[in-house]
Amino acid sequence: MQKPTIRFPRTESPKFFKTLNQRVNAYFRENNLKKTGNWKLYLKSAVMFGIFLTPYFLILTMGWPNWANLLLTVLMGVGMAGVGMNVMHDGNHGSFSSRSWVNKLMGGSIYILAGNVYNWQVQHNVLHHTYTNIHEHDEDIEARGLFRFSKHARWRRIHRFQHLYSVFFYGLLTLNWAITSDFKQMVRYTRRKLAYGKFPNPIVNWSVLVITKLIYIGIWIVIPLAVLHIAWWKVLIGFFVMHYVAGLILSIVFQLAHVVDHADMPLPEEDGSMKNSWAIHQLRTTVNFGTRNRLVNWFTGGLNHQVEHHIFPNISHVHYTKIAKIVKETAAEFNLPYNEYKTTRKAILSHFKQLRDLGQQPGLQHT
Repeated sequence: MQKPTIRFPRTESPKFFKTLNQRVNAYFRENNLKKTGNWKLYLKSAVMFGIFLTPYFLILTMGWPNWANLLLTVLMGVGMAGVGMNVMHDGNHGSFSSRSWVNKLMGGSIYILAGNVYNWQVQHNVLHHTYTNIHEHDEDIEARGLFRFSKHARWRRIHRFQHLYSVFFYGLLTLNWAITSDFKQMVRYTRRKLAYGKFPNPIVNWSVLVITKLIYIGIWIVIPLAVLHIAWWKVLIGFFVMHYVAGLILSIVFQLAHVVDHADMPLPEEDGSMKNSWAIHQLRTTVNFGTRNRLVNWFTGGLNHQVEHHIFPNISHVHYTKIAKIVKETAAEFNLPYNEYKTTRKAILSHFKQLRDLGQQPGLQHT
């Protein structure tokens, strides 16, 4: 059965987004600021790349004992997640810099994180940001039966335990990018002719995918094997630990914004029409968390400011703490929700409670 084309109404509270946009634009104009990144972002990017890559070179050159190398791979996983959230994310949204080549370069950092620019931009920028939390349209809440992230998804008996086994599988996110998901997504998106901008030449796209995967394997597996002269399984353990740490961080941060009890998961009508306009849909389906925590703000690259990010994805995350007040006040003025958890801990508890509730057989969930 073909999915209906999603259509957001343009008549509901038309003044909200226009008013909000005017106020946010005025903030940047009055403060003589660009909407893209600034020196703070550039400095943070250098720090994140340092956390990610410095341990790699130390492992290759210093002859550390096994336990020290293992700790360094944990640090690499933290840095890997940091690069993804702070550098790659802004780059692929075109908000890292006012120069397109800089955005492409920073967005291309996903290749050393095991991903692919084309796939990520389609899944994230097109499907997720356009159809946020809409079942069978937003792939971020689709888990091929392993998880039930939406009340509209099919229930399976295994889902009764998803709040228990989720942590293990969350850690496999980026490892899945490296091994299988990029190839499956490339097939799926190319067939549907999806793209963020101009549809790329499929031959070029597949060539980039294969070549970057070979380079990736060379950097993270072949070179360590050649330089360290250690058992292959030790290299693979380090590779796995790095990915598991990064995948766990990224998965949990992503889920706290959309798979929690404050986030709506609306369905379209049979003709594909949605109840709310796109901007109001974003308010109802996204949730902020821990926005007063400076460390969370700094490390997550503004992904804890999901309300601001979803309404203004082309504004760099370094500005979200400033424009959040404008968004919150404007939403209240129009009697619209502004969902947020004061702390990250409360958001985490809400997410796992949501997993537990969605894992119950339909009709038995808590009310």
